[in-house]
Amino acid sequence: MPAPKVVDGLEALILVDNVTDSLSSVPAFVETEFAALGRRRRGDWVLGGGCLCCAAHGLSCLITIRLGTETRTLLFDTGPEDRTFEQNVSRTGADLGAVEAIVLSHGHWDHGGGMLRALQIIRDRNGGRKVPYYAHPDMFRTRATRQANGQMRLMEDVPSIDELTAFGAEVINTTEAQELFNGMAFVSGEIPRLTPFEKGLPGQYRKRLDGEGWELDELIMDERFIAVNVRDKGLVVFTACSHAGVVNVLKHAATCFNSVPLHAVVGGLHLSGGNEKIIPETVEAMSHFNLAVIAAGHCTGWRAMVALANAFGADRLAPLTVGKRLVF
Repeated sequence: MPAPKVVDGLEALILVDNVTDSLSSVPAFVETEFAALGRRRRGDWVLGGGCLCCAAHGLSCLITIRLGTETRTLLFDTGPEDRTFEQNVSRTGADLGAVEAIVLSHGHWDHGGGMLRALQIIRDRNGGRKVPYYAHPDMFRTRATRQANGQMRLMEDVPSIDELTAFGAEVINTTEAQELFNGMAFVSGEIPRLTPFEKGLPGQYRKRLDGEGWELDELIMDERFIAVNVRDKGLVVFTACSHAGVVNVLKHAATCFNSVPLHAVVGGLHLSGGNEKIIPETVEAMSHFNLAVIAAGHCTGWRAMVALANAFGADRLAPLTVGKRLVF
C-alpha cells in the first residue's frame, strides 16, 4: 500500500483516558483541559466541577486531519461506557458531527463500550448520515481471562455488527489494511509479532467459533493502529493499547512505509500489570526508532511512565490525559 498522503496538520483530542491532569506543564504542541476551557470560554466564567472531563479506564481520540482547505475527522475508540464519553464530548466542545469514519482498535470493552451512543450523537449532528466503521472479524468474539481458581472472568462484548448496523454504522469488517479519506490516513491490518519479549495479554481467552469452550487468545490479532503522515514531521502512529507490543507496532509502521520517518506514537503502551516485567526491554527497543514524541497514556502504567521519562526526558514524553489536545 502506498504511503499516506502528506497532510498539512493533525490534531488529536483525547476524549477518554485513565488520567486527568491539567496542572502539570506541557510542551508547546499540547493544550491541557484547563487551557482549552479558558480559550473556549472567553470572558468571565467560573471554574468548577461542572466544567470538567471525567477520567475512566479506556481510551478515545478524536483525530482531525488537515490538507489545504480540506479537513477530515475520524473517531478512534470510545472508551468504556456511554456516560463518560458523552460527558467528555460535551465538556470539550468536540464536534462529533464532523466525524466521517470510526475505527475500533480492538475488541475490548474499554475501547468500544461507548460506541452505540457515539453513533447516536454523530448521526444526530450529521443529518442522519450513515458512518463507515472499520472493524476486524475477531473483535466480535467473546473474551475472558482465566482466574487462579480456573474460572473464567468474562469481558463485556463490544457491539455486534447487527447492533452497529442498527445504529447507523456501515461496517467494513476485514483483516486487511485500509486507506481512509483518499489516502490521508491508514488503518493497519494484522500486526506481525516479531519481538520475542512482546507476548500480548497473558491469560486471555476467547470463545471458540462453535461457541463450545475456550481457546487461548493472548496475541489479540484483531488489534490495529492508525497512521497519518504529517508534513515536515513524518508518521504519527495511534496505538490504542499496544497488545501487539509497541515495538511490533512501530516496526510494522516503519516497514509499511519505509520511506517515511516515524515522528510520534500516541496511545496506550500496555506496560502495566503482567507486562511490567518487559518495561526495560521495551524502553531500550523504543530508543532505536528516534521518536520525537511519545504520547503515552491509558494502560501504559506509572512504572513505565517513570522509565520512559528517565529514558527520553520531558521534551519527548508527553503523557496523555483526558481533555488534552495534541497538535502536530
